[in-house]
Amino acid sequence: MTLAIIIPAYNEEALLGRCLAAVLAEVDRAGGDVEIVVVDNASTDGTRAVAERYRVRVLSEPKRGIVEARHRGLVETTGELVANIDADTVMPAGWISYVRDQFASHPDLVALSGPVQFDGLPWWQQALVRAGYLFAYPFYLLVNEVLNLGSILQGGNFVFRREAWLAAGGYDRSIDFYGEDSDVARRLRNFGKVKWTFALPMVASGRRFLEAGFARSAVRYAANFLSMTFLGRPFDRTHTDIRTARPADPDRVRRR
Repeated sequence: MTLAIIIPAYNEEALLGRCLAAVLAEVDRAGGDVEIVVVDNASTDGTRAVAERYRVRVLSEPKRGIVEARHRGLVETTGELVANIDADTVMPAGWISYVRDQFASHPDLVALSGPVQFDGLPWWQQALVRAGYLFAYPFYLLVNEVLNLGSILQGGNFVFRREAWLAAGGYDRSIDFYGEDSDVARRLRNFGKVKWTFALPMVASGRRFLEAGFARSAVRYAANFLSMTFLGRPFDRTHTDIRTARPADPDRVRRR
């Protein structure tokens, strides 16, 4: 199956290069037909210049917002599978091969996701994140397998079948930030299986927890997931853009 990897990027000069280096290394390992698209989302720094140093296609989306950028990448690519990652992520070895194997082995699978390991956080916060995933997994089974209300997709680490997502109506661009992944999971659940698995991890910067506060960020993510799953709308339509607060430290993101 062909694969498109879409990477929204707003003021990601500090971290984008490491993300693209990891993606290209994984593409070279896995082989096959892969499109890699960086969507420059009205950056005011050197994001586009960084992207143009790599073997990727660079698009411009002047309307700010991660959903707008993901949508632009979707309509500009053709891959049967569409991978949505973020510019501060580091794709581990084996990620693409696992994705392909899962979709090839399960024709009813329409979306796949896994946890994010947030780098740069104190050890105890990383432990709490892992514990949170362990706590969330039974809830995922409840809403996905028993209640049939939705599922879990982790923003920055999810893949869906293009055909299924287009049938579901595509992105709700009224969503600015929180809840976009839960909206995808909830609507795709009507078209096939949406799977969340510990076997598909991704590394990402813990900068939002560092900037906005660990407890506050965790509560907001949880509240928006619950609101989107049960009510069909985000709990919170506002968010702080951490990339305008302080440049990210690229040393916080390292390959594992």
